[in-house]
Formats: sequence, C-alpha cells, structure tokens
Amino acid sequence: MGFLIYYTYTPGVLKHLKPKRLPGLGIAVIVSFLRLWFVAAKIRYLSEKKLGWLASFRVMLSWDFTSSITPSTIGGAPMATYALTKEGFKLGQSTAIILYSVLLDQLWFALAVPILVVTGLFFEVVPNNTGMVGHASMLLLYIGLLSYAGLMAYGVLINPDAIKKVVNKIFKLPLLRRWKDTVEGEVDNLVEYSHELRKKPKSFLLKTFFFSTMSWLARIALPTIVVLSLLPADVILSVLRSLAMNLAFLIMPTPGGSGGVEGLFAIFQGPLMDRKAFIGLAVFAWRVISYYITIGFGMMATTWYINRSVLENRSSNADEAIEHDITSSKSV
Repeated sequence: MGFLIYYTYTPGVLKHLKPKRLPGLGIAVIVSFLRLWFVAAKIRYLSEKKLGWLASFRVMLSWDFTSSITPSTIGGAPMATYALTKEGFKLGQSTAIILYSVLLDQLWFALAVPILVVTGLFFEVVPNNTGMVGHASMLLLYIGLLSYAGLMAYGVLINPDAIKKVVNKIFKLPLLRRWKDTVEGEVDNLVEYSHELRKKPKSFLLKTFFFSTMSWLARIALPTIVVLSLLPADVILSVLRSLAMNLAFLIMPTPGGSGGVEGLFAIFQGPLMDRKAFIGLAVFAWRVISYYITIGFGMMATTWYINRSVLENRSSNADEAIEHDITSSKSV
C-alpha cells in the first residue's frame, strides 16, 4: 500500500476530490458491516438458531480475523470450528456447520465463474495489460474453483461418508494414531449432522445460500463504491473486475492476501480511474474499510475465545488439584 501511494500520489491531487462524492465512503462502511451481518446470519441459521446473535458475530469475526492473519489459501475455517466448540457445539457438529458454510461459498463461486466467462466476451473483465499470463492464471483459477466446488458438494451433500473414510485413513498414520479413537467419534458426529442438513427442506438451503450470496455481493461492491467515491468510473466493468479480483484473492499466499490484493486492485481497478494519483488513495480507503476495521473487531472476538479457554483450563486444573488433595487426605 505504501509503495502504491508513493508511486501514484502527486502533490495537490486532493483538491480534485469532489465533496459530493465523499459520502460514498460512509456507504462503503455501511456495506462492510452489512457483509459481516450476512455472514453472522448464515452461521446462526446453520446452527438452527442455537447460536445467539452475539455468539454468531463472535464466531464470524474470529473467522474473519484468522483469515486476515493467515495465508488466503488457509483461511479462518479452523478457528471458526474451534469457536463453535467454545460456544457449546460438539467438534463434529462444528465442523459440519463450517463445511456447509464453506460449501455455500463454493456454490456461489461456481455460479460466478460462468458469469465472468460469458461477460468476458463483451467486457474486458481481465485487463489486457496482464497479458497471456494473467488470462491463463484466471482460467486455471476458474477450473480450480469449479473442481473444488464439485468435491465439496459431493462430500457434504451427496456422500458425507467419503469424508469419514478419508479422515480415518489420515489418522491411521503413525504420528496421528494416538488421536484415532477421539477423531472417529467426532467424525461420526460430523456425518450425522451432515445427514441432518441434507434432510432440511429446500427453503433452508435457499435461505442460507441467500445469506452467502449477499455477503459476497457486499464484498464485491466495496471496491466499486470506494472508486466511485473518488472519481467517476464504468460501474458495470468495475463490478465485474471486482468479482474477478475477489476470486483471485482466494489463492493469495500471504497473510490476508497482503501485498497481492493491493496489486490486484491497482491492476483491475486502476485503469478505470482517470486520475492515477487516486489509485493509492483508493487502495488505502478500501483496505481500511474492508480489512483493518474487521481485524480490530476480530482480534477482540478471538481474544475472548482464547481467554475463555485459559479460564477453563485453570478451572480444570484447580478441580484436579482439589480432587488430588481430597484423595491424599483420605489416604492419610
């Protein structure tokens, strides 16, 4: 971000800002919080409303925070699963809920890919300045997302027992064998809850898919809203490019995609901005609104779970110490 601002900013450029456009940044903040609400609503609905709203936001924010500090290819799903266990769910149930949530995202990606392919025939969705490498990379990304979505759908919706077989084989390895019995029990819970989810009416799937779709639409709208808050631009092309670059964010190897996502923003959205001096400013505003604000809230949510875990361990250790003292007294 610093490099982008340094290489694109020119003194006096701020005087070209139009005050009537700046309220758009406020709209971007609202859209960012709407995205968080839709994700929390999806998690709460998947838990069959056993999670309260506050707990749903905690789980979602800890998920978001972990995604922001780990490589995009890893994501925050393990932390979200852990958070659900701290909210009283069994590990198998927690895993099934998060897997189902991830599946909904993957199904949305599977719909987004054809949209990008078709619109790419009429719009320059992938900028020509990326060359053959850029176009080939996006094609491979499309294929990868569709393949992963197919595997997820098969494992969660069609044959959950396949997941069980894979996990059981993994935990037969020498280094993991000690946890085999515990994991088998939790995998049974996962399969059981997956079967329960499969029995849900279509309206259940449609509603959760709606929440997932709205959260991603809010995420995609943010770069366009930020750009339009500074300068006029081609709205349709900006939205399509935002969709393409958000898919590309999924394979960034750095924590939260840092470095890569700023570069992609400049590549995809930069050519749509008449004044190149605003590119760094747009990236800064977008990252603060969509990334750093949620990092702050997510840090508080994640710390809450860590503190709770520490307190539970202390309480458990104290109970063991008391039980040991009682046993020793009886012996005496």
